[in-house]
Parts: sequence; structure tokens; C-alpha cells
Amino acid sequence: MPLFLPHFNIQKFNTLAVPAMANFFVSVQSDEDLREAIAFSKTEKLPLLVLGGGSNIVLRDDFPGLVLHMKMRGMDLVEENDEFVWLKVAAGENWHGLVEHTLDNGFYGLENLSLIPGSVGAAPIQNIGAYGVELKDVFSELNALNIQSGLMVTFTNESCQFGYRDSIFKQALKDQYIITSVTFKLRKMPRLNLEYPALRAAMAGVPVEEVTPEQVSAAVVAIRQSKLPDPAQIPNVGSFFKNPIIPVAQFEKLQSVFPALVSYPVDTSHVKLAAGWLIDQAGWRGRDVQGVKVHQDQALVLTNPGKLEGKFILELADSVVASVWEKFGVELEMEPRVYP
Repeated sequence: MPLFLPHFNIQKFNTLAVPAMANFFVSVQSDEDLREAIAFSKTEKLPLLVLGGGSNIVLRDDFPGLVLHMKMRGMDLVEENDEFVWLKVAAGENWHGLVEHTLDNGFYGLENLSLIPGSVGAAPIQNIGAYGVELKDVFSELNALNIQSGLMVTFTNESCQFGYRDSIFKQALKDQYIITSVTFKLRKMPRLNLEYPALRAAMAGVPVEEVTPEQVSAAVVAIRQSKLPDPAQIPNVGSFFKNPIIPVAQFEKLQSVFPALVSYPVDTSHVKLAAGWLIDQAGWRGRDVQGVKVHQDQALVLTNPGKLEGKFILELADSVVASVWEKFGVELEMEPRVYP
């Protein structure tokens, strides 16, 4: 039976190191633990907060409920053919640990997603992506427990309704399911994606046909480490804002005023803007407000070096959003979710 700990400090369980208390805390290592934790929350009439790596949340205040820490472990090869393998991974596994495991075993497709913080179970919720690859590109299915009914449900790629940093679990099914495992469809022979400009630059001088998945992963790790602070050293959640997607007509108007505007094509009618560039041009890079900072090397990252309360982080985020809107008429959206 899982151990329910009252009045628990969860500062070490969120990568912004926000000081906050939970009414109760429990570590879950199996489906049975999970069912017991949900039953406890219903009996005690407690709201639930599911935590993996704690790398995509901002705690506004203490959490007046049960914090459920996903500690499920396991990676199992469940199917293979001449071209692909299907790897089923428990929700509590560390994401980058999974990437390293796949490379060690000759399973390819996750190399561009190296060093993304967090757990496997959280990855489908926001369809994590980096350097030209998104989770949906390597996703087969997931299992998730319905909180209300207790039934285990399988979701296919299509039924997850993946979008840019989005899925059905942030929309119609928000807070209704807890993901317990994710199955990935990975290649036995690499098919590398080197389209992202920073990745191409990192691979400059190496003939394309000689580039290996291991080199791609190492390059991604090096790029991320050069741009993004280590949460263990400087508390942060990585990218704090999504790159906004706007209509082509709006983009063309903005580009006429700001010729250096950094953008990426999405489709024939939409363009994605670099949120970090917008924040930088609005004058925020390197600024310190009440002890919370916009990172000097990457304006997309807000840091909490003083391990202050979440309200200070959210006040800075609101100021950044208002400033970018005033200068560019573009609305930024936060990536991390705010609790409670």
C-alpha cells in the first residue's frame, strides 16, 4: 500500500524550486498504487496534482490536495518487424534516460528530443518537440487511467489529437486521465532529421551520409546546454512560452516593420514566430524583477535563482506577455501549467 505523507514540502519536486506545501503526498510505483491513491483522494475529497519531473508546472501557492508522484518504471520491447520496434515505457521513466536507452539499443527517432526535462508520462500531454521533431512523430499509443471510472483506456496517435505543444489531455480530456505508459514506434535504421538551422550548423563539415543518431543527440545536448540553464543549478522550467503561430498576413505586416523577425513556416497560411526573439526585442533579456530573472542567454527562459514564491514568477511572466503584445501585437502563451 502506498504511503500518504501529510503536510509535505514539494519544493524539491518542481524544477522552479518554488517553496510550497501539499496537504498530502504519495509516490506511485504501480497501477495498483495509482488506484489506491485515487481512491484516497476521493474519500478525503482532495484535488489531485500529478507530478512526473515537475518541469512543466508553476506553483502559485500551497496545493490543497494530494500530490501524486509518478514513480512507475520499466521499458519493454513489445513488438518488432524488419523496420520498426515498439517500445512500451512506464510513465515515471526519465525522458532523457529513455533517449539514451534507445540509442544504446539501436532504436532511432528520439535523438532530436535529447535532454528535454521531465518524465515519459508527461511528454504526450503537451506533445513535446525540439529541433524539427515532435513526440507525435514517434508515438504509437498510450495507456491512461480514467480518474472517475477507474478504467484503463488505450489512446492511439489519432485519438490523442496532437497539435503544437498540445493534445486532447490539455483540451477536452483535461484532468480526466492519468497516463501510465507510452508506446513508441522507433526505427531500426536511422532516418535523421537535420532540418533545424541550429542543428545543421552544428553538423557543418560532416557529410550528411556520415552523421549518426548518436552525433545528432550529442549536438542537441550541446546546443541545449549552451542555451538553457541546468534546473539543478538555476531553477527553471525550460521554455516558459510557446512560439506563437500567426496568419501569414499578420506576419507580413510585422516583417515590414521588423525585417529581422525570426520565423519558421508552418503551412501555407501560418507562420511560427520565435518567442525568445520577441521577448529579447521587447527589452527583457537578462532583466531581474523582484529576484526572478529572464535568462541572459535565452530570453524564452524565466529563472528563479532565489527560490521565491510562484506569484513572483507569474508577475514577471504577465509583464513579459503585456510588453510583447504592446510592441508586436502578438500574444504569448505560457507552456507550464499553473497550480492551484
